[in-house]
Amino acid sequence: MPTSSRREWLRQTSGGFGALALAGLLADQARADDPLASRPGHFPAKADRVIFLYSTGGVSQVDTFDPKPVLQARHGQTITASRWLNKPGKFDRYLIKSRFQFQKRGQAGIPTSDLFPRLGGVVDDMCMLNAMFCESDGHDKGTLAAHTGSAQFARPSVGSWVSYGLGTPNRNLPSFMVLAPVAPYTGAQAWGADFLPGCHQGTQVIPGADPLPHVKRPPGPSLQEMELGLLARLNRTHQEQHAADQALEARIRSFETAFGMQAAAPEAFDLTRESAETLKLYGIEAGTNQGFGWQCLVARRLAERGVRFLELIDVGSSANWDSHGDMADHIPLAKKIDQPIAALITDLKRRGMLDRTLVVWTTEFGRTSFNATKDHPGREHHNLVYSSWMAGGGVKGGMVYGKSDELGILPAEGRVHTHDLHATMLHLLGLDHERLTYRHAGRDFRLTDVAGEVIRSILV
Repeated sequence: MPTSSRREWLRQTSGGFGALALAGLLADQARADDPLASRPGHFPAKADRVIFLYSTGGVSQVDTFDPKPVLQARHGQTITASRWLNKPGKFDRYLIKSRFQFQKRGQAGIPTSDLFPRLGGVVDDMCMLNAMFCESDGHDKGTLAAHTGSAQFARPSVGSWVSYGLGTPNRNLPSFMVLAPVAPYTGAQAWGADFLPGCHQGTQVIPGADPLPHVKRPPGPSLQEMELGLLARLNRTHQEQHAADQALEARIRSFETAFGMQAAAPEAFDLTRESAETLKLYGIEAGTNQGFGWQCLVARRLAERGVRFLELIDVGSSANWDSHGDMADHIPLAKKIDQPIAALITDLKRRGMLDRTLVVWTTEFGRTSFNATKDHPGREHHNLVYSSWMAGGGVKGGMVYGKSDELGILPAEGRVHTHDLHATMLHLLGLDHERLTYRHAGRDFRLTDVAGEVIRSILV
């Protein structure tokens, strides 16, 4: 069919459902059946958005944010551990000191290791959580729990729950985006929606020359608008006859979001609009389109444009923080993220965004402060205590909450489970983690299962 005839056919069969009608369809309308419509939470929120920073592999707490002078003094001595390589029992092991020096930084005097000198410069905006613990010291289960609250079963990710609970203020961009060169150990389950409507799953962006392939609006008269208008009309008609088909609903929403992204995404990812000073702050050279600095700067730009939940994964399963052989592996990994994360916090603060942006950094678990051989240079998996931190978005800065014992093996006070971290994140967004539920398979599910407490003493 000639192009002119095809265009005329589309006009006739779509009943005028062309550019204007499609624009109306895609606009930010408060349709009652719109799962992505922006809506308030259960109570006033302290934060409007989340930037979730995830370091894959298990970052060592005693080498980064939780100094242990007693461990340094007792290096080489033996202890009897109650757990080793995910097995309970009695194991004679050698204590291994950290090879990194700690400095008290900021006005609050919070110690951080020399692995993170730039982060030490913004420590007054951060709240350290030094008594985190989780259910498993397996990478897949630990990663699943950090993202979904469940170490055993696939469940909706925290970003999907946030999208489900609050929708998005910008329908031209996904409500939940993941900037990741490689998926973590669980693969795309880390940002999957599982039983929630598919429109709430994360959209992965892979850094590189073309981070959003195929998101380019064709030039010339918008035949595409008429085609999509007709497609939308047919899909809606079909949906009325199959109201329970969530896959169809997700497909419709994906078409709508993709259309909006053709206009909004290229501008959001265009770093030529940033000043040379800003690029230098993040450690980015002009023309760069990958690296963790690029991810952090793009995250700030997307946060400005209304993306509700952003996750940044700094490395993938081919090169990560799983330093069994040698803790020296932490050095290049820390250098890769230290300046960009510090720049992100600095940039958000100077733009007046940090107060309403919750920044969270975590990993799947920590690492042992002991090993099977004396002077071993590496550390094994350890889920019984590790460190995370939060900044902005209603969190008190310049404080440390919780502490581990003198050897960094078990929590001593202020224990924080993954469910507690998730409950606190939702609370700061104005969501009650006990009321944010979804009916599935005959029961009400929630992100925090049947547990979780908001860490109220760290809130502003």
